Amino acid sequence: MSRHLIALSAAVCLAAGLAAAPASAEPRPRTLGELARKHHKYFGSATDNPEFTDAAYLKLLGSEFGQTTPGNAMKWYATEPEPGVFDFTAGDEVVAFAKAHHQKVRGHTLVWHSQLPAWLTERSWTAEELRPVLKNHIQKVARHYKGKVIHWDVVNEAFNEDGTYRESVFYKTLGPGYIADALRWAHEVDPHAKLYLNDYNVDGIGPKSDAYYHLIKQLKADGVPVEGFGIQGHLALQYGFPADVKQNMQRFADLGVEVAVTELDIRMNLPATPEKLATQATWYADYVEACLKVRKCVGVTIWDYTDKYSWIPSVFPGEGAALPYDENLAPKPAYHAIRKVLGG
Repeated sequence: MSRHLIALSAAVCLAAGLAAAPASAEPRPRTLGELARKHHKYFGSATDNPEFTDAAYLKLLGSEFGQTTPGNAMKWYATEPEPGVFDFTAGDEVVAFAKAHHQKVRGHTLVWHSQLPAWLTERSWTAEELRPVLKNHIQKVARHYKGKVIHWDVVNEAFNEDGTYRESVFYKTLGPGYIADALRWAHEVDPHAKLYLNDYNVDGIGPKSDAYYHLIKQLKADGVPVEGFGIQGHLALQYGFPADVKQNMQRFADLGVEVAVTELDIRMNLPATPEKLATQATWYADYVEACLKVRKCVGVTIWDYTDKYSWIPSVFPGEGAALPYDENLAPKPAYHAIRKVLGG
């Protein structure tokens, strides 16, 4: 074909809109939240309000995760700092961010022995005095966030390591029935939120998780609206991995309640080494895989996603590096291990 005809043919093709399309761009890698949704689960991160001044942090929080939990903003000291005086400013900020980024929110927490305001802890109570105070707090907070949270950690950390009840102000004053009351009161004002009991060191089968198993079984038999068990998942390399975590999740699922991994982080003695980071990555993958294998395990939340804002160093001196992103917001081996197990 002559150069004239080649040029003419090219011109005709261009005129007809038949010019070759440029090669398509590489598809954007799926986020952890998107990968988890393929399994009909969520993958989320906790957050806290001081971090909302960090634009780079917020960009990742809003794009990578499908769920968030306010680390402190919904606790009693923050929501009812004075008797009958409620302040939802901090919690509302987290909920607004989640809504803007199409994230689910877990409410945390309505009843806990820690981070209580001084007006509640620095006096003695009778059952007749404390019961209406507890009911009012639960119902005011749950009503305010009605329709905005998918779960509530209604009662947090109710048992000791040996499976006995923790001697909180609520237990000592109201007896063990405060747990059933708290669940009923929350359900009255928000019947659509799934109501959870939540604790740490309940990853595997043992006295503490047994106590929850028997309590939830009894609550269900009594018609109390308990609908979930939250396994926090605060692990440490030096104490070993809970090999029966999947079996433990499944036995709670078999009671007819959801299971969620609510506060996952895996700390180590510092400094972090490539070997420790590799072990940590394996543990994260194994924990997430356990949830994937239990149909009623509905999702995994890491307790913030970056070492930059981890609670670990302030509570466990000499330990840290617990999260899938480092202090510079760069992904660690754990991040890639989670992606792989989710199918990324």
